[in-house]
Amino acid sequence: MNINENLDELIGMALREDIGDGDHSTLACIPPDAVGSAKMVAKQSGILCGCEVGKRVFELVDSSLVVNLIQHDGERVDKGDIVMTVEGHSGSILTAERTALNFMQRLSGIATETHRMVQMLQGLNTRLLDTRKTTPNMRLLEKYAVSCGGGTNHRIGLYDMVMLKDNHIDFAGGIEKAIDRTRQYLNENHKNLKIEIEVRSLAELQRVLAHGGVDRIMLDNFDVDTLREAVRQIDHRYETEASGGITDETLRSYAETGVDFISVGALTHHIKSLDLSLVVNDK
Repeated sequence: MNINENLDELIGMALREDIGDGDHSTLACIPPDAVGSAKMVAKQSGILCGCEVGKRVFELVDSSLVVNLIQHDGERVDKGDIVMTVEGHSGSILTAERTALNFMQRLSGIATETHRMVQMLQGLNTRLLDTRKTTPNMRLLEKYAVSCGGGTNHRIGLYDMVMLKDNHIDFAGGIEKAIDRTRQYLNENHKNLKIEIEVRSLAELQRVLAHGGVDRIMLDNFDVDTLREAVRQIDHRYETEASGGITDETLRSYAETGVDFISVGALTHHIKSLDLSLVVNDK
């Protein structure tokens, strides 16, 4: 995944949102020729993500700043660990500080939560998936954070995989029509995309199995026993994905059914940021 795509534009929007017509707190009390240094410190343990993004924030605010990454994406940090150092114009460091932290804290929070849940699946073949429940314009970065935490990325957007969910099926007039129209559309438009379809019951699953024409079946809001039966009926003919209502308490039980993937929207839309802080070095 290329997280550098439109990165400068995204950071630029974030900086404009924060700075407006000027960082007047800094402009008011920091001499323009003042120089100094600071370090970013972890205030709790977790998995880092967004280090290059934070570095780029400082560089876009002031290209003369010298930023040194001590830790890197995907690495574990403990409370008190130094993540990066930055030195140069003091005003530039202060102006960039919050935007850099905002990116890094959120991405590290996603990576940390993903890692925690992946560890709960240790020893099993089930992979943890993210969803499209992401912050607008932050999707590539947030999905990158999931991968840094050991998770697996689902489709990036609406364009790189077909997912026929309940509303698609209902609007299309049923499972069979939705699949047939999708396959016809892909053939006519020369699109080589995988097709995933959502089923809400064993009865709907039987219709999909009888009809065929898909690559993955999402088993939505199934309880553990029903999911186990669904996986048995599918019998490796299609990839399987469980989704909906899966909690910490039930995650491993769902995985033990043999399902290939478990998707968890909370990985990116219900996250507590990792606590990081920028500390000015003593003179």
